[in-house]
Amino acid sequence: MSRKRISTESLFLRMVLALAIPTLIPGVAAPAPAAQTLWKAIGPDGGDARTFAAVPGHPDHLYLGTLNSWLYESLDGGASWHRLARIGAVDGLVLDDILVDSAQPSTIFVAGWRDNDGGLWVSHDAGKSFAESTSLHGQSIRSLAQAPSDPRTLFAGTLEGVFRSTDAGASWTLISPQGSKEIHEIESLAVDPTNPDILYAGTWHLPWKTEDGGEHWHNIKKGIIDDSDVFSIVIDPVNPRTVFLSACSGIYKSDSGGELFRKIEGIPSTARRTRVLMQDPENHEIVYAGTTEGLYKTMDGGKTFRAMTGADVIVNDVYVDPGDSNHVLLATDRGGVLTSNDAGESFTQSNQGISGRKVEALLVDRADPARLIAGVVNDKIYGGVFISTTGGAEWQQAGDGLDGRDVFALAQTADGTVLAGTNHGIFALAASEPGDKPAWQPRNTIANTIMKTSTEVHMKKRVNIEKEVEAPVIQLQSRVLALDVSGDAWLAATAYGLVTSKDQGATWQGGPVMGAGDYLSVTAHGATMAAARSEGAVLSLDAGASWFPMQIPTMLTRIHRVAFSADGTLWLGAREGVYFSHDLGKSWLWIQRMPFRDVDDLYYDAGHDKVLVSSRENDQVYAIDPKNLTWKWNQTGFRINLIRAAGDKLVAASMFDGVLVQP
Repeated sequence: MSRKRISTESLFLRMVLALAIPTLIPGVAAPAPAAQTLWKAIGPDGGDARTFAAVPGHPDHLYLGTLNSWLYESLDGGASWHRLARIGAVDGLVLDDILVDSAQPSTIFVAGWRDNDGGLWVSHDAGKSFAESTSLHGQSIRSLAQAPSDPRTLFAGTLEGVFRSTDAGASWTLISPQGSKEIHEIESLAVDPTNPDILYAGTWHLPWKTEDGGEHWHNIKKGIIDDSDVFSIVIDPVNPRTVFLSACSGIYKSDSGGELFRKIEGIPSTARRTRVLMQDPENHEIVYAGTTEGLYKTMDGGKTFRAMTGADVIVNDVYVDPGDSNHVLLATDRGGVLTSNDAGESFTQSNQGISGRKVEALLVDRADPARLIAGVVNDKIYGGVFISTTGGAEWQQAGDGLDGRDVFALAQTADGTVLAGTNHGIFALAASEPGDKPAWQPRNTIANTIMKTSTEVHMKKRVNIEKEVEAPVIQLQSRVLALDVSGDAWLAATAYGLVTSKDQGATWQGGPVMGAGDYLSVTAHGATMAAARSEGAVLSLDAGASWFPMQIPTMLTRIHRVAFSADGTLWLGAREGVYFSHDLGKSWLWIQRMPFRDVDDLYYDAGHDKVLVSSRENDQVYAIDPKNLTWKWNQTGFRINLIRAAGDKLVAASMFDGVLVQP
């Protein structure tokens, strides 16, 4: 395919589109305001939860920070949540610290960070609106604290050092030594309950203390293992000389205001990263320790600890209800919010209204558009697959048999069976009756045939004969990124290569194609099949029995998706945009005026005869009419993984916010 040929055909296409687009989508260069087009996040419930904050005097009024820039609010003690505000102008802000002003509870401070960037956002109307603090713009803030004895005095710990405000956050001043090689990367802060000038600061190395508002600092590392990240510091409100400190090397206690620490030995050495300590507000002898391997609890001031959860729970924060110490909440990785009403003896998920999962695969049931199936990644036992039969209003986890695998692809067969492509093989979920608990079954047997040479005697002469024999059976264990089960022969793109099945997944045949694996996308149109890797594509005319290289436009640098439309036109989504071919790749046309080029997902919606296009770098999605090459667009307000049609609405999988539905 010559560059000159593509240029000529693109010129023809440009003329077609120049006539079609203005009558179809006038004003395409000026999208409607996001407030009018923002799609709704509908789950699956859960995701990563980072930190809690309660309104003073109202323990049922809670705020929750997440990994995806969203601040959540609960008015019923964490039983249900709703999105309150999106903090900042970028996706992926980690909201690790929330502070509700003890003197003015309608004032909320939210610290956000992303790598070396971040800032502080302030609301004076209980979260209805937020404004960024100009004094801390660009600071990667890792901790916030308010002086109990002087609410106008606030502290912020950043990667640069410790900042203080004495005017309720209106202005901030660096009080740790400028350019200090020791007092920086401030992960935790604690203020003496009686004296706002006494401050403890935990760094990624060791703890420090000032007793004069930052004029002088001294290291308080005696008794602590060197190079200990200090995640949390708790000062006993009755006896301020009692200080608990958690670090990557364990938990420490001081009875001398930090001058000497001793390591508490009650937690097994395997649970070395203790992210948070939380003292029971009623009984100060009770302290909860949230670790990367579960929740621990002491009832005797740290002499002994007991595990309250399994080691699979990664705890980021603990909230103990000051009105009812039996009511305990955990902010966790993957599991979202866990709640207990028996002082930590048992926990259940409490994620209603939270939508923060990373959905990589989304399937709309062919027979019922209200049945949505979402495949998630990074959630292990809390993830896998979620199914909604109510258009996303309610979800049920369907992970039995997946054993915590990530799910990258979903497809539905003619008889309703759902297939999942995971990070370790292919699994099938047969159609079940209402009320039955579905379970996934592996479909990973690869039974190839090979040519084997044997020596036989024919007419008294020894001759070599090549025969097709069965190769040793192996199990597919590699990542599966795409499935097409629309025809008699099923096709899967895997890191191992391309595999096909003609017996409904009982066995698969295939492997590396053109000497390569790492296939990203597959599509079938009867016996004609196409598959793509990032740098090339292959074609089969015999249902995958044989493959040959496909010509692709020479300027392409990365291919993401291939798809057939109903008439056999082959579509290609790439870094450079959307292309299509009427002759299986012998010549290509480029849709030149698409508003974005970096196409990550491209899908043919047979029900509406549309090609759906999205990009992870853009919040707009497009539906192309393959007959006249015009398109309609929607602005979602979120970064998109992929888009599908569910009846008369579009649904999408977002980068950080779960499944979205078109308003």
